[in-house]
Amino acid sequence: MSNDQDYVERTIETPGSVRRETVRAVRSSSSAGWWIAAVVAIMAVVGVIFLLNNGQPSSTDLQAARDQGAAQAQTDSAASGAQVAAVQASQAAQSAAESNMRATQNAAQAAADRSAAAASHADAAARDASSAEPAQAPPQ
Repeated sequence: MSNDQDYVERTIETPGSVRRETVRAVRSSSSAGWWIAAVVAIMAVVGVIFLLNNGQPSSTDLQAARDQGAAQAQTDSAASGAQVAAVQASQAAQSAAESNMRATQNAAQAAADRSAAAASHADAAARDASSAEPAQAPPQ
């Protein structure tokens, strides 16, 4: 029996007569399976080549990515610098407010001290004036 064509003969005996039955199974070689396998293999190779070629970025893409990264870094740096400047400005404003408050307190205290001293001098002058001997009356 060969793979290209099979021939099968079967004999069935029944009482009274002999009956022959011939069954032929014909197999012919078919290359359709090989053609399908070849097409699938070619498509796989083309797909791999396509993926490898598209997977590598071009120099233009790389330069664009570098430029975008540099711009992003500058933006981040500027934002960070602005935050630091805002914190420093806030601290400077707070320090100036505290300094202004201390200066106002010192000025108020100095004014109060001067007022108290002036009142004390006025009181002392009034006491001195009242305790002084009466002045002689001017001649008439």
